[in-house]
Amino acid sequence: MLTLAADIEVLARFGRALADPIRCRILLTLREAPAHPADLADALEVSRTRLSNHLACLRDCGLVVAVPVGRRTRYELADERLGHALDDLRTAVVAVEADKTCVDADEQGCC
Repeated sequence: MLTLAADIEVLARFGRALADPIRCRILLTLREAPAHPADLADALEVSRTRLSNHLACLRDCGLVVAVPVGRRTRYELADERLGHALDDLRTAVVAVEADKTCVDADEQGCC
């Protein structure tokens, strides 16, 4: 059980980052390899302005870092363990979805 405020804040920031599908797509893309914003915008088919706002959120959450490369900036996960955490979370969610433990899940809209 988490009791430290710092641990709770870290999980809350991670949750905020994952609350938006575009940010999830960015994280999953960066899990594969670092990328420049223009390349990310093209790959995710979002405007550069919109992507910039999401990257700022992910930076503020501490999940991605901006690395200067000459006159350009490349983005990557702040820690390689985040890639593993994303994989673990994704498979855990898939496992829960496939094995709905709540008997009334469909009726209640839970699980």
